Amino acid sequence: MRYSRDMRGHGEIAPDPAWPGGARIAVQIVVNYEEGGENSVEHGDAASEAFLSEIVGAQPWPGQRHWNMESIYDYGARAGFWRLYRLLEGIPVTCYGVATALARSPEQTRAMIDAGWEMATHGLKWIDYKDVQREVEADHIARAVELHTQVTGSRPLGFYQGRASMNTVALGCEEGGFAYLADSYADELPYWHLHDGRPQLIVPYTLDANDMRFANGGFTNGEEFFIYLRDAFDCLYREGAQGRPRMLSIGLHCRLAGRPGRAEGVRRFLDHVRAHDGVWFATRLDIARHWMVTHPFAAADHPSQLDRDAFVARFGSIYEHSPWVAERTWNADMGAAHDSAAGLAAAMARQFRAAGDDDRLGVLRAHPDLAGKLAAAKRLTADSSAEQASAGLDALTDAERSGFTRLNEAYVARHGFPFIIAVRDHDKAGIMAAMTRRLDNDTATERTEAERQVARIGELRLRAMLD
Repeated sequence: MRYSRDMRGHGEIAPDPAWPGGARIAVQIVVNYEEGGENSVEHGDAASEAFLSEIVGAQPWPGQRHWNMESIYDYGARAGFWRLYRLLEGIPVTCYGVATALARSPEQTRAMIDAGWEMATHGLKWIDYKDVQREVEADHIARAVELHTQVTGSRPLGFYQGRASMNTVALGCEEGGFAYLADSYADELPYWHLHDGRPQLIVPYTLDANDMRFANGGFTNGEEFFIYLRDAFDCLYREGAQGRPRMLSIGLHCRLAGRPGRAEGVRRFLDHVRAHDGVWFATRLDIARHWMVTHPFAAADHPSQLDRDAFVARFGSIYEHSPWVAERTWNADMGAAHDSAAGLAAAMARQFRAAGDDDRLGVLRAHPDLAGKLAAAKRLTADSSAEQASAGLDALTDAERSGFTRLNEAYVARHGFPFIIAVRDHDKAGIMAAMTRRLDNDTATERTEAERQVARIGELRLRAMLD
């Protein structure tokens, strides 16, 4: 089985985004323009809208228009938009514009364009696509691009469906004209996504620093919204000063944050941010273009995607003369998290530990003596030879070689398998000291330690191959 989700991402040490001017943080504000694109019988939909409004517990009305719901959305276009528009003057903004909504709001659309906002597409209609057939959603994306281009004068370079299906990202990739996709909440930095061998940049969005939580009971007033945004900013700003710059995305809706009691929270947040140096206000397209230059796509190693024979050929020697560990690893649950040295080492160690006693003992007995006869005869595997050389075990004095031989023989006689240690973690003196110390342990203790060292050796070998 190959697990489809990527639980590793950039890993523990993410790439430095190198924001312009050495900024500690990139702050990105989205205004979602959905008013006039929501579910409505008048728009040809089967029922009224029930999502992201002031109506607690709203439900769709099949076959009926919902006056209260429609007028709440109308408020967003008529009043809320203009409040946010004035509040955000001079700040780079990305509009996620539902194409049919933009078409029904020419004055607002013109104002956004004149203000220099990035006009990204929010799809054709503000509807839920989870049950929409793939070909229908693909058609809607194509129509969204076409209508958006007609209404704004240029095609959108960013795409966020929002109420997405499992097909949305794939369809966005296949459309072929987007600089970035945003239907992901998986990270605080952009990342490259491969679809059918073609790279597509993802600039992830947010649902936490988002006023939609006013509609689901998360925020009850503008002060709570301000505090959450402030704390998110302060955390990321501090981390940026520590050498880990990130991106803070903020999502606003005209009918939600455009209400006066909520807009004040946005105002306070903007004042807070403006009081700090080292902040880069950017559109999502700005961030995408910056990332493309700073971190262009580079083909990465994907062991989890190799076929069985190729995987075993490449990794069958990680456990000494025991390709079965690689074979069982390939047969198990693997995914993107196992495409790093640490991830693959964990997967292989799991299969080794899950094996029967005889199989594990066989791995131990496959290991050569340190500085033993095989080394002298130049018959070690390439990995073992390099490892022993790294600790100087290939250049021993006669006295040192005699000491290792004596300890090796005594250890095997007592425990029934060779002394095993990850030599790259030690020097020659440390290895000798460990052999002397461990010789007198009981065999059960040594068996446990030897198996731990085998896994460590595997990890170090994988690091040399993959890191």
